[in-house]
Amino acid sequence: MSLPTPYYDRDGITIYNADNVDLMKEMDSESIDLVVTSPPYDDLRVYGGHTWDFEGVAQQLMRVTKPGGVVVWVVNDATVNGSETGTSFRQALRFMEIGFRLHDTMIYMKRNAIPLTHNRYEQQWEYMFVFSRGRPKTFTPLMENCKYAGTSQMGTFRHEGQETLPAHKQQPVKESRIRYNVWQFDVGNMKSSKDIFAFQHPATFPESLARDHILSWSNEGDIVLDPFNGSGTTVKMAREMGRRAVGIEINKDYCDIAVERLRQKLLPLGGEQCA
Repeated sequence: MSLPTPYYDRDGITIYNADNVDLMKEMDSESIDLVVTSPPYDDLRVYGGHTWDFEGVAQQLMRVTKPGGVVVWVVNDATVNGSETGTSFRQALRFMEIGFRLHDTMIYMKRNAIPLTHNRYEQQWEYMFVFSRGRPKTFTPLMENCKYAGTSQMGTFRHEGQETLPAHKQQPVKESRIRYNVWQFDVGNMKSSKDIFAFQHPATFPESLARDHILSWSNEGDIVLDPFNGSGTTVKMAREMGRRAVGIEINKDYCDIAVERLRQKLLPLGGEQCA
């Protein structure tokens, strides 16, 4: 197998301007530790007139992902003729049919979602399906402070006759716990973002979303893939987290945006930026 000449290849980050299925067919089997990606959602966005092959992408991700590797699939549905399409569900089920485990169904919640004035409750979140080839080889849970740290916790209860008694002894609440699987981010805040190039893509996701998945499911030196590289959020954050990365993007204009972002100096993350 021979890969084409990269569009960008530096500091462990490689970007290809190519069709993702064709490119992945040339990649070694079981060579990727983690995939963090967001495919086009139905027809909600126009990406230079390009189409994509879901079945081909899914099959190639199964082939190139290592045993124990993880695929994070950020997706949502269009609403057509008053009904959501359900494409995201069908994609998740198909991933399972070809051999992936649905390790977790997570939610990406936007704190500042834009109201769309539909005749339904306003859409504020998207799916983050976490698929794995067998048991994930890496899980480094992100922790957060407990609101009631140090106070007593009653725990669960048991019943004896007419009495309700504690099932366990009271224990103080710990200082921290594993984060829940609903992740909240501020999005689209161009004024506070130092990365102006990110906003030249129509459907970017927060840098902190990519960063947190990379930290959760991979180790330093691992290879991270984004087959829908877009403006390069995943590969940029992989570099900043000490991972290697491969991005595949069919639209040359988006490759240029990703390269410009990678050429920027590494900056400490201050809060959550849109990327």
